[in-house]
Amino acid sequence: MINIIKKNNQSVLKFVYSENNSISVIFQDNDLLMGVVGEFNKNIKELEKITGADLYSRGNSILIKSTPDKNEIVKNAIQFLTNQFVNNGSIEHKDVLSSVDQFMIKEKVKNTNVTDIIKTPKKSIIPRSEKQKEYVRALRQSEIIISAGPAGTGKTFLAVAVGLTMLLEKKIERIILSRPAVEAGERLGFLPGDMKEKVDPYLRPLYDSLYDLFHFEKIQRMIEIGDIEIAPLAFMRGRTLKNSFAILDEAQNATDTQIKMFLTRIGENSKIVVNGDPSQIDLPNKNMSGLDRSKKILSNLNEISVVDFDHSDVVRHPLVSKIVKAYNNNDQS
Repeated sequence: MINIIKKNNQSVLKFVYSENNSISVIFQDNDLLMGVVGEFNKNIKELEKITGADLYSRGNSILIKSTPDKNEIVKNAIQFLTNQFVNNGSIEHKDVLSSVDQFMIKEKVKNTNVTDIIKTPKKSIIPRSEKQKEYVRALRQSEIIISAGPAGTGKTFLAVAVGLTMLLEKKIERIILSRPAVEAGERLGFLPGDMKEKVDPYLRPLYDSLYDLFHFEKIQRMIEIGDIEIAPLAFMRGRTLKNSFAILDEAQNATDTQIKMFLTRIGENSKIVVNGDPSQIDLPNKNMSGLDRSKKILSNLNEISVVDFDHSDVVRHPLVSKIVKAYNNNDQS
């Protein structure tokens, strides 16, 4: 049996199934093959290590030889890595790890709708699970988005990516990044430096996402001219956010009153995103967290989308998903 995968109406991959439990992945472009295989075959060696399948790079093809189930897993992984290389021009180690994660096996990247892809100046972001697709669509369609789930599920990264594309496309005028500085007890006046220097340590994950998507110098310039604004949650009171994409990160450490205050800042042509991980509450009293309550109260409003992630949506190292699941099982026992 032969399957052909196309991109932009051009054949990219051809899968040839043999009766001896093997699949040949034939590349129409040798440069693409080299990009997927990696220097000194490092990517396919990593796939072998993770899956236990045997892979051989021969001419313009990769031969997969294992059980039928493992063959499909590796085939889907190679297909995913091919998409990554075509869209981004490179493959990172984390891409190889994610390519064989459980949801990628089920997902089959060839069925990814092109409208779900987020195109940024440095790379194109492909949602890696059904829940991530749902989240990206909510970020684009809803006025307020509340998401909850463990670390590594892409909550912050995808929100920053969508916000940045909207800013570059001039659909909004600025991005606002905020989070509760619980570790500082919100007493930012006692910390050294100006406002940006005070809150920078608490917003590092948001900065990391921005720098991963756009050039460092241009991000710095956007911050200088106010296109990207750093605003501690405590300083949001009394404002109205117009033509803005506002992200409240680490919202599990915000009280019910603080989240209500942040959500009611929304103004004309704006989006507000509230992200948090209920398992990582740093408040003195965990019952003070307003994240879960806001989800329950607001989930029935048409303009608001609520997205819940779990361990199966983790897109970091596969071990992260196992760690999250183990802790969840322990908490429930």
